[in-house]
Order: sequence, then structure tokens, then C-alpha cells
Amino acid sequence: QRYGYSHRPRTVIMLVDITQAKNVYIYIVCGRTDMRKGIRGLAALVQQKYQMDPTGSSLFLFCGKSRGQLKALLWEPDGFILLS
Repeated sequence: QRYGYSHRPRTVIMLVDITQAKNVYIYIVCGRTDMRKGIRGLAALVQQKYQMDPTGSSLFLFCGKSRGQLKALLWEPDGFILLS
């Protein structure tokens, strides 16, 4: 180790109680999603392919080709949250 840097992946835990949210819908996006997409790309996918508003009270789950990685897109009053 050099300067206290570790090559191990770091885990970030975000404590969100989604059960307290009212009228939040969870959508699982079927098919393979390019996991290189960021917030703008995933929001555009929701708008263009599914004709839905990504800024509504919804959580969108995306799965990659290998199904080993998930991304979640959630809108909050101060902007998007992208969980991966």
C-alpha cells in the first residue's frame, strides 16, 4: 500500500427508506441496458423508449448484459440519484 490507498473496491452504503415515500412506483426495465449510460442517457431511454416521465415519483431499475450489475434511477426534488 502506498499513501494509505487500497486497490480493493469501496462500498458506499446509502440509507434511504423508500417505504416512507408515497405513491412511488418501481419499474424494472426489461432487456439489456448499456451500463455505460449515465443519468442523462438513462433518463432519455425512459422518455424515448417507454414514453414515461423520469422526473415522476418512480424508481427505474436497469440490468446490464451479464445481469451482474444493476443501476437504479430515482428523481428527488433536488435532482436525480443514480445508484449502481
